[in-house]
Amino acid sequence: MEDTYQTIAGPAEGLYKEKGSKFLAFAFPVFSEDDVKDRLAELRKKYYDARHHCYAYMLGADKSRYRANDDGEPNHSAGDPILGQIRSADLSNVLVVVVRYFGGTKLGVSGLITAYKTATADALAQATIVEEHETAQLQAHFEYPQMNDVMSLVKELNLTIKDQQFELDCKLTIELRKSLVEEVSSRLESIDGVKVKPA
Repeated sequence: MEDTYQTIAGPAEGLYKEKGSKFLAFAFPVFSEDDVKDRLAELRKKYYDARHHCYAYMLGADKSRYRANDDGEPNHSAGDPILGQIRSADLSNVLVVVVRYFGGTKLGVSGLITAYKTATADALAQATIVEEHETAQLQAHFEYPQMNDVMSLVKELNLTIKDQQFELDCKLTIELRKSLVEEVSSRLESIDGVKVKPA
């Protein structure tokens, strides 16, 4: 299905050493640009004395959002090799940051490409790869009397409830596979008095 992608189950680390330089690679599952910023900020704080924090990320089941950053290394010598490894592993919703400690000897562009590529490959090799589905959220609005019908449909379709407010006017936020949005929306709206909109 077009909403399926592979990602990593949790953070993983890799390491590459060359001529005294150390390349520490950190792979994270991420779901938004904000996640990316948070992870980068954590690493910059923790490894504040490192010369470079180069990174790349890929987002979305369709892999349409991605970015590579050389962070002061020569153009295309760091971010692109990192991104290339994410691509060749066929992953998405992944951020890899490679923190470099300079060892005093310049490695040259080809040496850097090898170093960033190898450190990234090592981190991704340590990661557990999982298959995920891209999800969407819907909000259902209904009145209290419709509650039983709505809840039995939620149960039948095995939907994940993210948020619920049950008062006179009820509101339910559910998470589901992107590919099921239309079907679930129309089934919910077939219950009299239920209105559905994207959350």
